[in-house]
Amino acid sequence: MPKKPLPSPATDNSLEAHQPGSGQTPLAADKGNAGELHQHIADDDERNGRAHLTDNFGHRIADNQNSLKAGERGPTLLEDFVLREKIFHFDHERIPERIVHARGSGAHGVFECTRAIPDLTKADIFQEVGKTCPVFVRFSTVAGGAGSVDTPRDVRGFAVKLYTEAGNWDLVGNNIPVFFIQDAMKFPDLVHSVKMEADRGYPQAASAHDTFWDFIGLMPESFHMIMWAMSDRAIPRSFRTIEGFGVHTFRFVNAKGKSKFVKFHWKPVLGLQSTVWDEAVKIAGADPDYQRRDLFEAIDAGDFPQWDLGVQVFDEAFAAKQPYDVLDATKLIPEEDVPVEIVGRMTLNRNPDNFFAETEQVAFLPSNVIPGIDFSNDPLLQGRLFSYLDTQKSRLGTTNFHQIPINAPKCPFHNFQRDGLMQTLVPKGRANYEPNSLAEVGEDAGPRSCPDTGFTSFPANDERNDGGQKLRIRAELFADHFSQARLFFRSQTANEQAHIASALVFELSKVTLDHVRARVVGQLRNVDEDLAKRVAKGLAIDLPAKIKPAKVPVDMAPSDALSIQKGARPDIKGRTVAILFAEGSDKAAIDKLKKQIEKAGGSAFLVAPKVGGIPVSDGTLKADGQLAGSPSVLFDAIASILTEAAATKLCREGAAVQWFMDAFGHCKTIAHDAGSQPLLDKAGVEPDDGVVTLADFAKVGTQRHWDREPKVRDLA
Repeated sequence: MPKKPLPSPATDNSLEAHQPGSGQTPLAADKGNAGELHQHIADDDERNGRAHLTDNFGHRIADNQNSLKAGERGPTLLEDFVLREKIFHFDHERIPERIVHARGSGAHGVFECTRAIPDLTKADIFQEVGKTCPVFVRFSTVAGGAGSVDTPRDVRGFAVKLYTEAGNWDLVGNNIPVFFIQDAMKFPDLVHSVKMEADRGYPQAASAHDTFWDFIGLMPESFHMIMWAMSDRAIPRSFRTIEGFGVHTFRFVNAKGKSKFVKFHWKPVLGLQSTVWDEAVKIAGADPDYQRRDLFEAIDAGDFPQWDLGVQVFDEAFAAKQPYDVLDATKLIPEEDVPVEIVGRMTLNRNPDNFFAETEQVAFLPSNVIPGIDFSNDPLLQGRLFSYLDTQKSRLGTTNFHQIPINAPKCPFHNFQRDGLMQTLVPKGRANYEPNSLAEVGEDAGPRSCPDTGFTSFPANDERNDGGQKLRIRAELFADHFSQARLFFRSQTANEQAHIASALVFELSKVTLDHVRARVVGQLRNVDEDLAKRVAKGLAIDLPAKIKPAKVPVDMAPSDALSIQKGARPDIKGRTVAILFAEGSDKAAIDKLKKQIEKAGGSAFLVAPKVGGIPVSDGTLKADGQLAGSPSVLFDAIASILTEAAATKLCREGAAVQWFMDAFGHCKTIAHDAGSQPLLDKAGVEPDDGVVTLADFAKVGTQRHWDREPKVRDLA
């Protein structure tokens, strides 16, 4: 019987050979120059061809961990087709929702320079005190979809578009100053691991699952970020009380062409504030839009959120002396080493007119910088410069996304780019190229470049770098993965350390793979031995062997700036206090407390069993919210003004008892009158410094009372 001819590659449309390998090919593993894990095929037998990692055109890939750079500390090269294809494909995996940072909330505002720094930068906005520009800010979660909730344990995006006279400057950062990975090559892998698992489509907006922790356990560079992500920074109370960071090291360049490195910080005027995990979970059920609503209502009420812009400025001489690399996005510079200097203030004073047209269509690009601000060779930043521009084509459908009003600069812009889908401009004349000589016959010849005022890149590329080599490698200092993770953990209060340990126990308890749990705990031993023991005990597993680090960590001096609790303030300003009342309550006492709260800059929210007019001691009073629909998790502190009879009646209402139980369990201030005592007793509220009379509320304020926590929950 004649053999069937083999199909021609041109006519064979079968994709069977293009499916991933079975995963059973023997793998070898070794460490790169900075200690990153490289898994590669141990047996190069051609029978294992399906196990070879290739690009989409079949080219085998030699290194899937590092982008191609001009020297080990140099910039990423455009010729890196492996990186560009990987990021290009990742950028276009979801249409039209953002792949990450899909759920966001935005606001308009103004930035004002409060300290001129022309000696450091020629950036237009920093040349004189009082100079202002409009801004648009978008806050977001990272992992969840657009329809997810506001309060998961997650990083918060903090992206600011400044419409300066020199063009748009997009400072696209997060509420955490470091990131999970050192090289943009790993960004698709990171996001794939944390997103819903590919075969089952869950969990949504959560990192507590197998694939994320499998990835993390094999990526020791992530453990500094993990300390932040497992801390209270990842469960903030409000967008108004988060810090923002540019994450990367950038450059300032002054008018003389001199450059220094800079890191950007946004400091909330209201101070930092977080929730506790039980509270965050309950907020998600009570009000999935809690942080979006909080931002909108604060601006709507004229309580405009503000942040001070601070900079850490340093030179190459300082950078060269540090035990870490300033180009490593998994590292920060302690504020005790380089203080943050405040140079401006941002005020958000207007809500979007249309959520879709503005908050959803806004496009942030790290590549949007103005003369006087430049990029460093940070390999994660270098990849973002490509990725963010590329992804807008899928999400917004056109290269003309810059013409959407929210993205358009407020200064003039002119170039020879033409046409494209959804072109809204109508260029006149025929000059769509240069050089041209059309002006010689009286025609409009179009714009031209200006070497004096145009953007020019800082030329140096020789700072501890040999730019003559093309390498897929990381600088050796990138190998210290644990010193700053240890710094962060040991800078926390004992209570904050317990929160981190408990978060790790919670997350790893959701992991079904025993070897993954063991590997993560083995890595944690490099951060802090006591932390690893607490997590192992919380998981009821034996303490695994310590995993050898690529570089032995060093002890760094603790930094109080890394702790939320060490900088906590008892301020009422910007906070919301709920006042519970019922039939017969003392209206004069309610009015007095409400005035105290408002005088201190806070907001009072009246809660009652019913929302209509309720008979009180001197007439009727209408509630802002019904008790069952206004749980105490939505407020920063609570107060209760009840008759003894009303309190006794409310003891039969589960929502009323839970109202006090949650406030007490979440370590909030509880102010009350004598009549409320039966309800406090029913809820198990015990006297302490945070359970006060109405007269003492103003002194205590809305601070959390962390000494109470051991009474109300077991922590790791």
